[in-house]
Order: sequence, then C-alpha cells, then structure tokens
Amino acid sequence: MENIVYNELLIRGYNVDTGIIDVYGKNQEGKRIRKQLEVDFVVNQGNQRYYIQVAYDMMSKKKQNQEFYSLRNIPDSFKKIVIVGGMAKPWRNEEGFVIMGMRYFLMNSDSLEF
Repeated sequence: MENIVYNELLIRGYNVDTGIIDVYGKNQEGKRIRKQLEVDFVVNQGNQRYYIQVAYDMMSKKKQNQEFYSLRNIPDSFKKIVIVGGMAKPWRNEEGFVIMGMRYFLMNSDSLEF
C-alpha cells in the first residue's frame, strides 16, 4: 500500500520524503534520551505540508496507537492523515487526524484537502 500511495503522491506533483520525528524523554535513571519515530511520508507542495501514515488495518486499539503515536509527537499544526485499506470516506478523529480509505484517496485527486 505504501508504494501505491507514494507513486500517487508523485503523480499529483508533491515532493515526498520519509520522515523521522525526534522525541525526547527521560529514562528510569532520569537521564535525557532521544527516540526516533517514523512517519511514512512527509509531503510538501508550496507552503502546504501533510504527514501521512499508511496502514492496511487499524481495527485493534494497539494498531491505532502505533499509527497515531508518531503523529501525536509532531510539534507543528500541519495536517496529519492516515490512509487505511478499504473505501472509507474521510473523517476526523477526536485528535484531529484525518482517516480515509485507500480507494477514496486514489479516486479523488483533492483527497488531501478534506
């Protein structure tokens, strides 16, 4: 699925990169540690930026937490999108992340604007 999303984003004229998010915290001894989290795609076009995660299935709470964790730690207010398998129309969850089905993403050239 990630390859399909990547190719579609390129066709639409976006600059596409993979993203690494640095998260800082403290370990059990109180020392500062850095953890790196992955975002599948950081998509740019002009002054627009989108962070995109791709997941075939997000039925379990564990999988949802896994996909949302890196998005929660991005320190800016650009749009965060999760593309899942299926035909789901876009909707926003309580954290403001846009979730949409792969088919909707592919069939609507302006799908990132939801």
